Amino acid sequence: MAGDVSVGREPRALAERVRSALESGDLDAIAGLLDPDAHWGAPEGPHEADCRNRDEVVAWWASARAAGARATVTEVSPGNGTLLVGLEVTGTQAAREAGGPVRRWQVLTVRGDRIADIRGFDDRAVAAARAGVQA
Repeated sequence: MAGDVSVGREPRALAERVRSALESGDLDAIAGLLDPDAHWGAPEGPHEADCRNRDEVVAWWASARAAGARATVTEVSPGNGTLLVGLEVTGTQAAREAGGPVRRWQVLTVRGDRIADIRGFDDRAVAAARAGVQA
């Protein structure tokens, strides 16, 4: 329900916690930000391959890090009940094919002070529109 979604009283503080957790790769910090029923997947999900809870999201991050993937946070912009997160990603197949880092964006839907849903995008304008953040 739309009324249940909000970015707490201090969206900037949550944005900084998200930035810190993602940049450090600290799986405990990432888990602490996630709602137990958090989902993660493609923009038009749900799909079979989506993560369906906090444990699956953390396991995905752990396996990606173990495979060499790293992300530098380039932005965290609060929207209306969302955060738009920009990432520069290395160590993935897409980065190897591009010959260097690739840019990706995630729209995090926030409920209170927890991330309830994550959707990944290849295009900032599309992600920003989804997050309600200026492109």
